[in-house]
Amino acid sequence: MADHKGVFIYGEISEGKLAPVTLELLGIGRRLADARGEECAAVLIDRKADDCAREAIACGADRVYVVQDAPTEFFEGASFTAILERLCTETAAPAILLLGQTITGRDLAPRLAFRLKAGLVMDCVGLAIDPETRNLIAKKPVSGGNALATYALKDGGPQLATIRRRAMEPFKGDERRQGEIVNVPAGVDASEVKAKRIERVLEESEGPSIENAEIVVGGGRGIDSTEEFEEYITKGLARTLGAGVGGTRGAVDAGLISEQSQVGLTGKIIGPNLYFAVALSGAIQHMAGCSGARNIVAINLDENAQIFKFARFGIVGDYRQVIPPLIERLTELLST
Repeated sequence: MADHKGVFIYGEISEGKLAPVTLELLGIGRRLADARGEECAAVLIDRKADDCAREAIACGADRVYVVQDAPTEFFEGASFTAILERLCTETAAPAILLLGQTITGRDLAPRLAFRLKAGLVMDCVGLAIDPETRNLIAKKPVSGGNALATYALKDGGPQLATIRRRAMEPFKGDERRQGEIVNVPAGVDASEVKAKRIERVLEESEGPSIENAEIVVGGGRGIDSTEEFEEYITKGLARTLGAGVGGTRGAVDAGLISEQSQVGLTGKIIGPNLYFAVALSGAIQHMAGCSGARNIVAINLDENAQIFKFARFGIVGDYRQVIPPLIERLTELLST
């Protein structure tokens, strides 16, 4: 299958539905496929993927490949790589293969790039088609988010990219869209499985996941204690807004918040519509994780704090004095 055509999406399923990042992948995949005048296809590897396949068609896919006989019930990097390699070489020959910049995508993408001898750009915030070469053009933050680099991928095989969450617009779903659902065998057995899941522990957290939340409240080292973080952030502003709770590396090191809630270059990448940055300096390492936020509201005692350069709205003051009246006013507005 020498001729590579179309855009291929690796779809992730969460709690029986397409994960939010998959909807974004379908949106950008649809636009890239239209720019090339080709098909947009998705692959779902899950034993209960039928309903999600119909959802994928409504959200932009022309064809959905469903694999229901993977040798493991949950994601496992080696076996899923083997399944996708087989699909990309025996079943389809995509010109472009897109994955989410998730734990799963970060595992699969480099493996696939090596297996398929393909170019790969990870953590993209912009994708387009070069009108002359019809190849993929990818943009991603570099230098800790200080610059945006543009990459032009070459001909010769599938061109791979992972996209950052909340960086792309989903395709507006249309239940009337028609498409083809193709059930395909995994074609791999248990010998491909190299890791075994021993236990699955669901993290307990206050509020929604920061990676998918529309509003996130983040706290920094400037908050004096765990008790104050709980009072003003977790059970204060975040609970009032129904927001996710995050923090800086400094807050994690100080024991104010768990490592799983860290936002930044070495933590989680978020892109909420609204981000409250409380008592944090705005270090580049942290901003690399929240630069996708559409609106940043900064609360800091230091009027020269770096965070004010990134904020749309800034409040200079002590969080202990600023947050209580802010909560009071927000409560009034939300109750009307």
